[in-house]
Amino acid sequence: MDSVQHVLDIFEQISAIPRASGHEAQLAKWLQGLASERGYSSSIDEVGNLVICIPASVGRESAPTIVLQGHMDMVCEKTPDSTHNFLTDPIRCIVEGDWLHADHTTLGADNGIAIALALALVSDPSVLHPALELLFTVEEEVRLGGAKYLKPGFLAGKILINLDSEDEGTFVVGCAGGQTTNISFPLVFKKPAHSTAYHLKVSGLRGGHSGVDIHKHYASANKLLARVLEHLQQITPLALMSLHGGTAHNAISREASASFVAAAEKEGLLYQAVKDFESVLKKEYSPIDSGINLALVPLKPEDAASETDSARAIQLLMALPHGVSEMSASVEGFVETSCNLASVEIDSSVLKVITSQRSTVMSRMAELTGRITAIGQLAGAEVVNETAYPGWQPDMKSQLLQRSIETYQVLFEQKPEVRMIHAGLECGTIGSIYSGMEMISLGVTIENPHSPVERMYIPSIERVWRYLVTFLQAYK
Repeated sequence: MDSVQHVLDIFEQISAIPRASGHEAQLAKWLQGLASERGYSSSIDEVGNLVICIPASVGRESAPTIVLQGHMDMVCEKTPDSTHNFLTDPIRCIVEGDWLHADHTTLGADNGIAIALALALVSDPSVLHPALELLFTVEEEVRLGGAKYLKPGFLAGKILINLDSEDEGTFVVGCAGGQTTNISFPLVFKKPAHSTAYHLKVSGLRGGHSGVDIHKHYASANKLLARVLEHLQQITPLALMSLHGGTAHNAISREASASFVAAAEKEGLLYQAVKDFESVLKKEYSPIDSGINLALVPLKPEDAASETDSARAIQLLMALPHGVSEMSASVEGFVETSCNLASVEIDSSVLKVITSQRSTVMSRMAELTGRITAIGQLAGAEVVNETAYPGWQPDMKSQLLQRSIETYQVLFEQKPEVRMIHAGLECGTIGSIYSGMEMISLGVTIENPHSPVERMYIPSIERVWRYLVTFLQAYK
């Protein structure tokens, strides 16, 4: 059996099933059907988390049960020209050299590859293993929504391998916690004083994962939009008609737009200002986000927020933080605390803003959340902070970690990297529910997750497969 092709075949079957966050039921039903066909028992909890129980291979019945864990949902991002419907359409997988990517959408290797690896392992009769529990959670991409509802007793295993990391050869042993803030700023809409309106669009940005990529200086379309609007306000007062940017709390926004009414006699100055500011931004981001594009086009005027409310809304967006807030004082080059200005939208005369904070130091995250709350309240907005999810503190003396390092070193004749990540993993939440659970996270190499240029390095699948087979077979 070609193990890599076997994994890819299963991954393609998974990719054919729509699985946006909150819509994982179809995939869960398919997985339960596979389990039933093979005589495995399975259970789904009240929120949709699924566990499939796999009996131990002959001779390994007394070994400890191991949990292989991943999540069923995926981030749904696509390019502006894509007509893909994530609720109905399959993801089209395209092989290009050593890489697998999708057709102008996110690939969903985060985290469909975890499910594919787990299913391939238990369907290959040559792979010997102890009793396994395959835990597939829901809504991981929505603030770890499924994992936090796991109940004691749903799992029996005390050893967990999370398959949601994105660098082969790296064992992750800790991650950041997170918190989301929702800001609502009411606007008074009325018939505008001027008859000239414009639509401003920020596009061409690469976007990225708000945890993995937050330190890479990728531009935030939401932040750039605020800057452009603030710049145009210096020429003439603006009255906002609409505003929209960003799609997910854990994705750096790639596009944002606003429509506004302004004085007709300032038209030439506004067009020139947008053109000049585009040059400024291209120069700022030239090494990393060279595709930045600003477009200003005329538009039919409609009811708009007052110039005073519009100015305050723009000031609010300018004041809110985005990017790295603190670097770690103990681990060189590691992001400790950050904020993603995730989404902005005017909906029913209310400016709605979502920010997503992360940190490995919960008190630092509380401080940053408090600062964002203060900014919102000073602007006159309502601020609601969602419940924070916990980080995962490393246990460098864990027997699981030592065994993992030794297995990798013997197999590949090199040491794996052991580190923490700034992104959130379900390990922190699971560990808070299952006290004493030993955990490690690993995975295949994935680039640009949470964006339409997400791609998976196919040769890394073979190395992860070999590692998992060797690791599981060592338990007797």
